[in-house]
Amino acid sequence: MTDQPGREPEQRLPATRPPADVTPTDRFSSPPSIHAADLSPERAAGIVRQSASARFVGLIAVLVVVLFVIVYYFYELGVPGIPDTSRLGAETNAQQVTAVENGYGLFLANCARCHGAQGQGGIGPVLNDQSKLFVHLNEQYIRAVLFAGGRYVCGNPKSLMPVWDSANGGPLNYEQINDLVAFIRAPSTQTYTVRDYSTKEPVVDPVTGKVETFTGWRDPNYKPAPNATPFPACWSDAFKTSPAPSASGATGSPGASASAPTGQVVKITAQNIAFTETSVDAPAGQAFTIAFDNEDAGIPHNIEIKDASGASKFKGEIVTGVTTINYSIPALTAGTYTFVCDVHPNMTGTLTVK
Repeated sequence: MTDQPGREPEQRLPATRPPADVTPTDRFSSPPSIHAADLSPERAAGIVRQSASARFVGLIAVLVVVLFVIVYYFYELGVPGIPDTSRLGAETNAQQVTAVENGYGLFLANCARCHGAQGQGGIGPVLNDQSKLFVHLNEQYIRAVLFAGGRYVCGNPKSLMPVWDSANGGPLNYEQINDLVAFIRAPSTQTYTVRDYSTKEPVVDPVTGKVETFTGWRDPNYKPAPNATPFPACWSDAFKTSPAPSASGATGSPGASASAPTGQVVKITAQNIAFTETSVDAPAGQAFTIAFDNEDAGIPHNIEIKDASGASKFKGEIVTGVTTINYSIPALTAGTYTFVCDVHPNMTGTLTVK
């Protein structure tokens, strides 16, 4: 109301409101007014269609996820019954190949001086012998030797083999130890690439222009003879001489140095982990002497004579160079024989008896 001149202004009081009770509603439910909205038949049908479409899309999404999980499962683990379909298996094999190739470089740099580039032995024991690789040189044993050094092998505190594991003060870390073990246990059925240890690039032969390769030592198909004895824990025990059958098949005394040569003298020299004479002759039906000269300082060698079937006819005493020894050989029948060093099986030659 508009104020008029000469009149007192009218005081306005708040409007009174009748008390109103709160409309009771059910908990977690909409008030009835919400449900009172009228929907046309077309609108109601549209809502139903939208709801059905949403459920269909949800079903498709669930099926897609389920199919993806199934396909990814077989992609990772492979299809049952079909070899070489597993991604995890392929990755594991690739990592194993990398470990072997790294281990090869580590072995040449640190171990080949004593054990030979091919594990044939030298100052240290042979590593590429199948009977040793079958059980004796298992992963746990190799790790223990690398951790404790050569004293673990024969209990010799003066062993020349040092500790290699960095966990015990050696120069090789955990990953390098793993690579070295992988190389020593690598199968001979697989070919690997020689790589530069620092750059990991393949090494190319400058003459042929081809990438250099190598194979492992362990034959996966090797089985020891039924009567084979376990390989001794101390490698030096493996070369203790024992009686060997003579040419007639009887057991005689082990090869020992004679006070004087008997019969014809055949000279054989060992030098640089190899026999200088790879082909020698001896008389048939007569005892003769092999004058053996070991020119490898600090390295043990001997001579064992085997016939064509591989049977031992003579086994000489192992001697550490530099030294000489005369082996008295019993009479042999005419034929071709092989002589070999028991310590270094790669050292072989041919003995022709005629």
